[in-house]
Amino acid sequence: MTKKPGSTLRSLLRSTRGSEIAESAVILPLLFMMVMGIFWFGQAFRIYGTITHAAREGARAAVAPACATCAAATPAQNAVTAVDNALAAAKLDLNQVQKPATDPVLYACQASSPCGAAVPCTYVGASKVCVQSNVQLSSCTQTPTGAATCGTSVSFGYKYPYHFTIPGTTLDLGNISLPAQAQMRAETQ
Repeated sequence: MTKKPGSTLRSLLRSTRGSEIAESAVILPLLFMMVMGIFWFGQAFRIYGTITHAAREGARAAVAPACATCAAATPAQNAVTAVDNALAAAKLDLNQVQKPATDPVLYACQASSPCGAAVPCTYVGASKVCVQSNVQLSSCTQTPTGAATCGTSVSFGYKYPYHFTIPGTTLDLGNISLPAQAQMRAETQ
């Protein structure tokens, strides 16, 4: 039995013997990139949760009443110490803390007029944590009578090193700045 000259070529083109390898060569890099993206996003989400917790702890420490046995005398120093302790407990690098991208605009808390003067950030020593004490936490337009909610605001950023390089691409974003801000109402005794 003789074969036609074009039948061998046709049978080779119809054959699927190597298609699994070719499909794997296309799908596996995409799957790997997706898994790495999930990993990096999960790490960023964990760090974001940690720095938000640290900002809350700092705000809580700043509004706590002063005590005779406290290490620091100022609410701002108490806030910075609480933020540093929370970040150190989570094993985050304290050198990655940075000043907020823009200082929050919060107004001084006073009962005579709805909006006082803007309160600048207080930075203790070489710290990059913005602490604003005795500020109005509610909006000036929401409380036209001057009955404001007073408290403390703590904000800072954290430099998250996101490095994902694939030869020939520009997916490496370098550092992403994750923001953290917390406000806590002042309690009186």
